[in-house]
Amino acid sequence: MVTERKPSDVQFDDFMSEADTVMWVGERDPRLRSTMVSVWVLDRMPEIEDFEAMLADAIEEIPRLRQRVVRDPLEIAPPRWEIDPHFDPGFHFRKAHLGGQGELRDLLDYAEPIAMQAFDKDRPLWEFYLVDGLRGGRAGVIMKLHHAVSDGVGLVKMTSSMIERTPEAGRHRGRARRLADLATPAPATKSELVRGAIEHRARKATENAGRFLRGAADLVSDLVARPTATLEHAGDMVGSIQRLLEPITEPKSPVMRDRGMALSLGGFNAPLADMKRTGRAMGGSLNDVFVTAVAGGLRRYHEHKGAAVDELNMMMPINIRSDDERGRKAGNQFVPARFLVPVGIEDPLERMEAIQERVREQRSEAALGYVEDVMTVMNQLPNAVMQGIVEGMTTAVDFVTSNVPGPRFPTWTAGARIEQMFPFGPPAGAAVNVTLFSYDGTCHVGINADRAAVDDPELLLECIEKSMGELLSTYDEE
Repeated sequence: MVTERKPSDVQFDDFMSEADTVMWVGERDPRLRSTMVSVWVLDRMPEIEDFEAMLADAIEEIPRLRQRVVRDPLEIAPPRWEIDPHFDPGFHFRKAHLGGQGELRDLLDYAEPIAMQAFDKDRPLWEFYLVDGLRGGRAGVIMKLHHAVSDGVGLVKMTSSMIERTPEAGRHRGRARRLADLATPAPATKSELVRGAIEHRARKATENAGRFLRGAADLVSDLVARPTATLEHAGDMVGSIQRLLEPITEPKSPVMRDRGMALSLGGFNAPLADMKRTGRAMGGSLNDVFVTAVAGGLRRYHEHKGAAVDELNMMMPINIRSDDERGRKAGNQFVPARFLVPVGIEDPLERMEAIQERVREQRSEAALGYVEDVMTVMNQLPNAVMQGIVEGMTTAVDFVTSNVPGPRFPTWTAGARIEQMFPFGPPAGAAVNVTLFSYDGTCHVGINADRAAVDDPELLLECIEKSMGELLSTYDEE
């Protein structure tokens, strides 16, 4: 069941998906928290009244910003989303003044403990900070969101109601006064939760049964027409699912081995046009360039530590939204592919070719279209067993890369121009997460490192930035 359409035209399901549920339950290990943080730099401090009114508009338009997570008493179905009867926007929006020299580094230092703190899971899973005190009269925004709300692609669509294409200020003014008038239904009773869970399970069972019968009919037809090829495909599917769930026993990195709960945030910029040009010249994509640069930076980092390494375990989310869902579907629509990446190849072009081949292999995995079915089975397991599977899939991953496309044009929020947007995806058990967000001709790269694994995050940032520059200079325009 999908909630009523709102002006933002983003679809929100009433229940968590099976994959989201696995991620939610996995957070019982605090190292696996899936908190996303975005740090914006504004050209000036917006008027508080305008900013609060803009935020009030977003809260009114995006149902998820007023919803909390609840489970039925018998845990028949995945957790569901319901309007928080005690919703207080003042708890989620906070104003702060930045100390230090007012540099980006100071803003990231301020954001680090925010990224580390767990959410109050009895409330909606987001926080918004407006920070003044940046050099030159600039301001900062720190947006914190739980990954269960959406993935990066869905988040871009959700936050579209918070940004504008013109510097016009004041169009939201007066909306904040109406926020208190929004209807707040009473929370569901235990019996209503159980009834809703049973209905959800019955609906899903009907959908799954229909899909199974269609699949069985196709299988019989294929077996008659192409018996050998069909059996080979079935074997490939089993092997693909096994690779999806197979535990990684230990990190490949000889230095990034420990895991903790303290994080370090860092970031740098790269020209979008240069990254696209390099990708085209190599017959690849912007994402190929990005992953190749990160891999080269990790090679440099390990060499500085006196521990050369040939391959590392990488996790990369593969977007599985259909064409119909692109731009409209919130929530999580990705598969966490895990595979070995060659980082020890010194020549950046050879490294990129090798990585392109590995990524192509992952995108062709047969299990990509069956992740929800696999997760449905996992959710029937005892929590301790499922927790062990999730930990085995994530805590020995060396690094995560994620590439999220953003607006191609300049944007404003409450009349202030957004100059930079740095994304920070969760390590979620890995040593480091490196996320790229393209915005207005610039690629903003955010590095979220587990301090227990990365004892010199500044060096890691420097190594990845140098690797990126080296790769882009290979195809400098004459």
